[in-house]
Amino acid sequence: MSGPFAHPSVPIGVAALAAAYIVAVRVSGRRVTTGQVAAFAAGLAALLLTLTGPLDELEDARLFTAHMTQHLVLTLVVPPLLLLGTPGWMLRRFIRPAPVARLARILTNPIVAFGLYNTLLIGLHNPPVFELMCRDEHFHIAMHLLLIATGVITWWPLLSPLPELPRLSYPGQMLYLFLQLIPMAAVAAPITLAQTVIYPYYAIPQLHPFDLSPLSDQILGGLFMWVGAGFYMTAVFTLIFYRWAMRDDRDRPVVSDQTYGADGGGALVSRLRPAH
Repeated sequence: MSGPFAHPSVPIGVAALAAAYIVAVRVSGRRVTTGQVAAFAAGLAALLLTLTGPLDELEDARLFTAHMTQHLVLTLVVPPLLLLGTPGWMLRRFIRPAPVARLARILTNPIVAFGLYNTLLIGLHNPPVFELMCRDEHFHIAMHLLLIATGVITWWPLLSPLPELPRLSYPGQMLYLFLQLIPMAAVAAPITLAQTVIYPYYAIPQLHPFDLSPLSDQILGGLFMWVGAGFYMTAVFTLIFYRWAMRDDRDRPVVSDQTYGADGGGALVSRLRPAH
């Protein structure tokens, strides 16, 4: 069985997130921008399609490239879209308790965020761990949840919606992104350049419709991680540089608190203002 019914936890989780978002907006009486709603919806759609759509069917058919593409979407596409779509006020209530605030400051520290994500990235692609993930459905689900969670944490220094947990300066963001390429290459290069199939789970004739040998599939999957992720990060790097150049008198992007009208509404817009 394939599709959403093969993994019912995915549509249930996506529906729960969508419902929580809608309820938070309705209960608060605050509005969100069209762009925020679109970004959050796109993040949920990407999550649902990645884990229940054709890409998931190819992963179930033991296509390594599809599996690596899933991981890239779960860490490089879904988390930034969810962050872009979530207004700061929606998260602020959760970090008000002092212990939670302290933990949040630790986890979103750029060094900690970088370390958590890349430790998982490297550890997950260790052959025994990866093999266990492929063969144990519960472990597989847990790893996907960890990839999404650490993905949100690692994107936080670039897209934080809360001034209390601020973004890096523009130069800091560019350095942060550049450094992210190193662990990704360290994982992808050995996979791409290997002369034999590294993961036994994929060392069988493929069941998918593409005429790829297991080794060719492994090379393609490694290239997706190495070159594909590199192009993606470079595009984000370029966008950050452009935003910095357009605000050459502002070194640090800071998400301002929102000002609401007398009706308690007002458009919720995450704008940038210079740090003092």
